[in-house]
Amino acid sequence: MSPLPAGTDCTPFGPPHGACLHHELLTLTRAGLTAEQALAAATSVPARCFGLADRGRIAPGLRADLLLVDGDPTQDITATRAIADVWRRGVRQSQTPG
Repeated sequence: MSPLPAGTDCTPFGPPHGACLHHELLTLTRAGLTAEQALAAATSVPARCFGLADRGRIAPGLRADLLLVDGDPTQDITATRAIADVWRRGVRQSQTPG
């Protein structure tokens, strides 16, 4: 199977960026990918396709961009919507109420 990077065509009239990707992850699993394959399609696969060797995976020395969720998205892909914390380049991002 060829690498399949996840992506969306968000517009100003549709769901906001981010929300579209959560829906795409669900769509990929409904199309037959495992939850782990769908997560890879949104992380390591596009990093590899675009030559971004410093991201897309969790390993020492790589850029620490992390989306922490409540739940196990490898078992239930909709757990990606339950965002608990966000880290960008190793720095915890402030949470906006709401």
